[in-house]
Amino acid sequence: MRGHCWKLLVETIIGWVTPDMSVDMDSSDLWVLGLRPRAGISEFQPMPPPSPPPPFGVLPRQTELSSGHRDFLDQHLGNHEDLHAKAPLLLTDLTTNLADLEASFLNLQRNLTKRTVSWISRSFGAKSSVSNLNIMLENLSLHTSKYEVCSRKIQTILGEELPQLAKCLKRIENIRRYVDTALQLEALVGDLEDAVYCIGDSHARNMFSAKFMTSLISTDFGPKQERLHRAIKLMNNIEDLLVDVVIFHPRWSQLLESVDIRVEKILAVVRPQVLADHRALLASLGWPPKLLKSTVDSGGIACLPNPLVLMEGDKRKYYSLSFIGLCALQHLQMRREDRQHNIFGRKECSMRLWAIDELVSPIASQVEYHFRKWAEQPEFMFALVYKITRDFIVGIDDVLQPLIDRARLVSYSAREAWVSAMIQMLSGFLAKVVSDLAEKYKEKHMKLEVISSWLHLIDHAVTFDKWMQSLVNSEIHFFLESERQDSRGLSVLMIFCDRPDWLKIWAKIELKNAWKKIKLELKDEKAWSTGKESGVDFQNSEESEQFLLITREDYKAPLVADSVLKITWEMIERCRTLPSIFSHIQFIKSTAGRFLWHFLNVLVLRCKNTEFLLDCPNDALIKVCGSINAARYVESKLQEWSDDVNFLEMRIAERDVIDGNGDLADNSSFFGEEIKSLLELETNWLLEIICFLLRHFEAHSCEYLQNKRYFEEEQENFTTNRITAAVDLAVSVDIIQALDAIKVQLNVLKSNLNPKDFLDLWRSVTDGLDQFISSSVFSSDIQFSGGGIDQFEADMQALFLVFQPFCVRPDVFFPCIRETIKLLKVCREQANHLQVVSSSSENGTKYLHSHGILHLSFEQVDKVLKKRKFGT
Repeated sequence: MRGHCWKLLVETIIGWVTPDMSVDMDSSDLWVLGLRPRAGISEFQPMPPPSPPPPFGVLPRQTELSSGHRDFLDQHLGNHEDLHAKAPLLLTDLTTNLADLEASFLNLQRNLTKRTVSWISRSFGAKSSVSNLNIMLENLSLHTSKYEVCSRKIQTILGEELPQLAKCLKRIENIRRYVDTALQLEALVGDLEDAVYCIGDSHARNMFSAKFMTSLISTDFGPKQERLHRAIKLMNNIEDLLVDVVIFHPRWSQLLESVDIRVEKILAVVRPQVLADHRALLASLGWPPKLLKSTVDSGGIACLPNPLVLMEGDKRKYYSLSFIGLCALQHLQMRREDRQHNIFGRKECSMRLWAIDELVSPIASQVEYHFRKWAEQPEFMFALVYKITRDFIVGIDDVLQPLIDRARLVSYSAREAWVSAMIQMLSGFLAKVVSDLAEKYKEKHMKLEVISSWLHLIDHAVTFDKWMQSLVNSEIHFFLESERQDSRGLSVLMIFCDRPDWLKIWAKIELKNAWKKIKLELKDEKAWSTGKESGVDFQNSEESEQFLLITREDYKAPLVADSVLKITWEMIERCRTLPSIFSHIQFIKSTAGRFLWHFLNVLVLRCKNTEFLLDCPNDALIKVCGSINAARYVESKLQEWSDDVNFLEMRIAERDVIDGNGDLADNSSFFGEEIKSLLELETNWLLEIICFLLRHFEAHSCEYLQNKRYFEEEQENFTTNRITAAVDLAVSVDIIQALDAIKVQLNVLKSNLNPKDFLDLWRSVTDGLDQFISSSVFSSDIQFSGGGIDQFEADMQALFLVFQPFCVRPDVFFPCIRETIKLLKVCREQANHLQVVSSSSENGTKYLHSHGILHLSFEQVDKVLKKRKFGT
């Protein structure tokens, strides 16, 4: 078709220049194989084949010339003087171009002929090989013996020649597929170039001028959009073939590269033209509506009219076609990028839509003036952007979402793309504000002012993110909140994801501000009380109850622990909308994590500065219990937070970065290090309290088992030295003070220590007392008489009664003392028998177990039996 246009133009000029000359030019010489040229971009719009050319020497009629021909002739031959001056030169140029085209096509014909002959020769060779194989197989019976043993020739055929033939056939098949694919791609790319050239011709005129959009009488807009959609369809077909090549023939890299280069050149022409036309169309529709400067400056923003809702008739039709074409072009671009990065079948999609971005771009230019004035008043920026977003979102949903569905863009939301684009527009301006603050932060005399401005900006940014998130979530109910918060375009805090230095400054400012809040409370002793007796409340609001499943009172934790958790949670919440999970992790570790470490150090120092005095230990016990309770309470809350799905995801991402393995076999949590350190504090200082109680008991009962008179002589001689208890049990004087002291201390601990730790504590104390008293009996040189045994049993019953408020049978927690008393009360014959049987390790163990002796060894049993003094 294009060759015929050249021919017709040449003949026309020849007729003007030399009307008497006869030129014999046959157009069939240009189309030897019926193929169309693919080189270069035609300057003329294709048209249906014209009528047969007029006889040589006769000018064609004006109706026989296309508009492109007439424009070309008007451009080069404006008057009669140009006809005589420029026509010969123009004829020479056109003749040269025509000859070059003929030479190119002749060359193409020769190359195609050579490739065809080469392929045919290979086919003949394959056919000959198959025929030879058939002949050899038919003669197979002639070369076999009666025992059907293959000859060497058959073995050679089957073992060597047949595999070679198979490889040859496979190679031929691969060549055939390559040629077939290359021809298909060549045809598709050629058709694509034709369609794009047509679009290029159409863009030579301004389709969206004010006059055109006012009259709406153009008949070329529809065909132009049809050609655009045809070009996009061709590119999608090309992409389908290229995807198959990447998957099944990855070695055809040169073919892929050559096609990609040609398609990319075409896209480089199409994209700017389509975007320019779409912008012109938006401008003709009155987008964006103008903001009244006086109204905006005064802080009151009137409701803005939405041109998308107001457009009707042909305007709506033209905009719909342009919007769908732009969406289709973006979808094609995403397919190409996915294929080039070997990403196939990706379900996730970006929230950004080019057509939505084109709506936001002119708004950004419009509000830039106001944003520059509000650099120190960011709340006005956030209010204006939220107002614009909210006023237009209904029209965006009603008008654009159906168009997105028509474009078959799966999982795309017009509402979400609109909100995301507005946020990204605001983020660009906020980045400049934050950059200025970051530079000022480096100057010492400006730090206080920068910290105040920075926190003010972050406060409004967090609130703004919640507003914008509500606009998206108001219609998209089926998405989980946590999934939506991970979207990169739904938070103005995205500016910190690409700037780790800004994120580090923000974390430092937040940590300093948090520590400033808690520092005064830490110095006030009232903050270390549980609040019941003081009646004060330190930053203890109802907000904290939203995430506390167990109250502070259950752990008997001081008020300051609740304040610490509240401040920690506030820092975590402030960064919740950070789009990047790694930035999220870094911020929490740098703020909440370090804040908890500082509080842990305070607890440790508070415990270390406490002295346990034997004369007055209760105050020290209460102080240490407060620190343990605070640590236990904070540890339980951290464990509870770590079970949240957001922290679990962050922990998995953190482990993937550390060792590339997402296995959580060690059951570590996000706050694992903090929890471990808090548990160590609790364990260490519980052990300190236990050791103090045991040392205190030992100090007050050191003379108890050293006084032989209580245990060696008969009971009636020492009644004056005993005190009768309320339960008619005689208790030794030397142990009464120790029992009374430990009873008081345990009551103090029960009132001030959390139930879990107190349970572990008193059980550990019973175990320590059991070991201490039983080992004292083993190591003493007392010979227990009958009365002495009763005295010892009475004293131990008094010890058991000290723990009676904590359990029903306290004697169960003193197994060694119980078994010692049991052995002391046996008669002489049983004692002798036990000593004899216990000498045999195998039988002795069974015998001791049968008599209820489970916790004492043979050596200990023998020592106890030897301390029994029997009467004569």
